[in-house]
Order: sequence, then structure tokens, then C-alpha cells
Amino acid sequence: MRTHQFLSDQAETRPDAIALLDWDGAPWTFGQEWGAAQSGADLLKLAGVQRGDRVLMVAENCAALCAFIYACSLIGAWAVPVNARQTEAELSRIVAHANPRVALFMSSVSPDAKAHGERLDAREVNGAWGSLMMAEIAASDPEPDKDVAVMLYTTGTTGTPKGVMLTHSNLVFAGKLSTDTRGMLSSDTVYGALPMSHVFGLVSMMTAATFIGATVRLEARFSPAKLFAALNEGVTILPAVPQMHALLMQYTSEQGIESIAGGPLRFVSSGAAPLDPVWKRKAEAFYGIALQNGYGMTETSAGVTTTKSAFGDPDISVGPALAGIEIAIDETAEGGGNGIGEVLTRGPHIMLGYFRNQEATDAVLDKDGWMHTGDLGRIDDKNLLHILGRSKELIIRGGFNVYPPEVEAAFNDHPDVIQTAVIGRSTDTGDEEVLAFVQLAQLDALTSDELRAFVEPRLSPYKRPSQIILTLSLPAAPTGKLLKHKLIETFADQLS
Repeated sequence: MRTHQFLSDQAETRPDAIALLDWDGAPWTFGQEWGAAQSGADLLKLAGVQRGDRVLMVAENCAALCAFIYACSLIGAWAVPVNARQTEAELSRIVAHANPRVALFMSSVSPDAKAHGERLDAREVNGAWGSLMMAEIAASDPEPDKDVAVMLYTTGTTGTPKGVMLTHSNLVFAGKLSTDTRGMLSSDTVYGALPMSHVFGLVSMMTAATFIGATVRLEARFSPAKLFAALNEGVTILPAVPQMHALLMQYTSEQGIESIAGGPLRFVSSGAAPLDPVWKRKAEAFYGIALQNGYGMTETSAGVTTTKSAFGDPDISVGPALAGIEIAIDETAEGGGNGIGEVLTRGPHIMLGYFRNQEATDAVLDKDGWMHTGDLGRIDDKNLLHILGRSKELIIRGGFNVYPPEVEAAFNDHPDVIQTAVIGRSTDTGDEEVLAFVQLAQLDALTSDELRAFVEPRLSPYKRPSQIILTLSLPAAPTGKLLKHKLIETFADQLS
């Protein structure tokens, strides 16, 4: 089965049902979306796109992006959605690596996409999808032997970007699994602010909703005010990351609203970062329903594990393995031992590999089919997975292992803290020091000395940061995922 069949099935059986509420509020039925996908496929074929060619889509969330992702599926091309808010240099590296036949720019939605399109001499094209820009980038260089549906670029640090090849089988499996896990219904409305240039938004949001026939309310750019409005206008499922939850609660608190319990929302989840008990209790009191947590990555077509917690459950794990998925712990990895090790997973959710990078593929996929995630974790006696952080982010201080999520949780317990990022930095002695970067709603809310006094009873001496940087914002990807590799550079003038 190919991913566009999810859409064609809905268009055949429920053509007038609402598939999407576009970024500007315009409703799209399944019949309209399917028609736009078919027209988009015709446009791509006229531009010379063949099976196995890459089609770059520079966009922010919109109905046209959804239509062209399915258009690629129709003709066997690979959709390569990337976020329009990338810099010219970042986009240029992806273009050089992906070697797309054509590039589409969602110019009517995103000023950034329009600017990128103008730099690449894109022309305007109009159709059932609306108005966008298209540029021919390279001669056809297809790989028709690989049944790839989408190629997503991971958030890298430096060097050549890595394109994660996800097959139609990956997406079909993950989309169905996501609907089953959430108990999603065709009557649901899913909040769609997570970028579809990332796996969480693409699979757990769009693919899952299309499979079951639910409505996706798209947002081109997240804002807490828009989310608050959506929650009062029928949104029933909210997939989000911790930063989105934190900003929403900050926004409502400023409006004098401490809880939205009793509304239509029936499922809320958090991903991309570990939870801590105090923050979880706060979020559940705010929403009035249980907060679910999960674990996944681009290379695993989104989900690996997820919780099914009851309201008030103190469990802060990421849950057991999802149906059809295996997980294991490799204690031989750096930072491993005593039940802690690198998280491994295998099953039908695992990527095909990294595009034209066999060396990188072989480094994470072993001969037995296990994906080596690079994350440290442990599995408890209830088979629940607990994530302790990235293995590369492990801090070794005075011979002791310091796991950043544990330190971050101590800071996040403070009511004035929105979120925290903790990293290690090498010292002249060969040891590592702990650095904490703390986002506050207001900089005058408290001082670093007051915050240090707050966390000291919660942390062993070797876990306490040598420096605490207070800020109103932290570097983050469009998904809300913190970009820890940019912290030193961003706050260089404040670090001693």
C-alpha cells in the first residue's frame, strides 16, 4: 500500500468530509485534497519528474504541502519537505545533497519560502492547490528501485546533512499505529502546528489523521494565542512538544486562566523531551486530562514507545514498546552499566537508511536489524522505557555520570521556569563542567543565585551547574526541539 491510498480511500467514501482546515482557516474536503494531489501529480510529470526523483518542498504547514506530498506518492517520486525558515546556507546544503529534480516553494503561505524561491528563479504556478512557486533544479537523477515515500533531513550540527529515507511501508505502518494508539476517530480534530517537514508532524499528525479520516487544523507558525483559540473551537487531539505546552500555560496564566479542563480536548501528548513529575502534574491540572508521553525519532518513522497513563499517574517513562516494535538496552555503550545503556529498536518502523551515505547507515543499523539510537535509557520491571538523554550529551564530571534530563528536571520544578537545557563543557583539567541555560517568562522573576539555591537540595554536588544562564528564549528547531549544539555559540558572551 502507498500513502496516497489513505487519501484516495477517504475521497471515495467521504468526499465532502473536512480533511483540513488550512493555515488561513479555509476548509478542504477530502475530495478537494485528492483533486489537488492528482493535479499536482500532473504538474510534476509535466516538469519531467520521474519515479525515484526527489521533489523538494520548501514550506510551512499548509494544505498545498499535504496535497503535493500525496502527489509525489501518486507518481513514485520522493517528497522532501523542508522548513522554509532555514537559512540560505542550510537550504543550499540540502539542495546539493538531495539533488532534487524540482523544488516547490509555498510562497503564498510563507514569506521565507517566497524569498528562497526568488533566489532560485522559481516561477509562479497556479492550480487546484492554490498558488505556489516552482523551480527546476537538476536533471533527472532517479533511484526507482527504492520505494521511498519521503526523505526528511535530521537536525544536524555541522557537515553534510543526513537525509532519512522513509518508505511507504514505514509510513503506512506508523500512521495506522498512531491512530490505534490514540484511539483516533474520524470525528476528531487534530491540532497541526508541528511542522510536516519533521516526522512527528508528518506521520503522527497528517498521515494518521488521513488514515482514519480525521480533520487536521493546520498552523503555519505556532503561537500560544492560536493554540488557545483552537482548543476552544473543537480541537480534540493535541500532539505537541514541551515548549508548546509551556508557552500555552504561560499565555493563559497572563489572561488569568489557570485551567481549560472540561473542553473538547480528549487526548494530549508531549514528545521530543523527557518529562519531570512536577511539570507533568502541572500540565494535567491545566488540561484536565492525562498527559501522554512518547519516544521516537526521524529514523524510526516517529513512534517507538508511548504511554497510556491514567490521569494523575506519576509515571514519567516514555512507555512500553508499541505493537510490532522491539526495544532493547545495550549496556556496553558509553555511559552504560547497571541496567543503563544505549536504546536499540527494530521492526517495520525502521528507516531504509541515509540517502547515499552507506557509512552512516551502517553505523546505526546492524546486521540483525537493530537501530542504534544514540540515546541512553533503561527498561524497568514493567517493561517501560526511561530516556536519560543522548549518549553524546552524557556529562562525565569527577568520574561521575551526569544525565542532563535529571538536572533539567530540577530547574523545571521552579514555577517561574519555562524550560531548561543542560550541557557539558570540557575544562582545562580534562574534566567537564555542567552548564544550565534556563528560559524564564520574565528575566526579573528571579536571579541565578536564587535559582541555584532552589536546585541545590535537589541535586548532588557533582550534578550542580557551575554556571546558570537566564534567558527569555533558547535556540530551537521549528518543532520546538531544543538545539543544544547552538547553546555555546548563542550565549558565548555570557559564559566565563
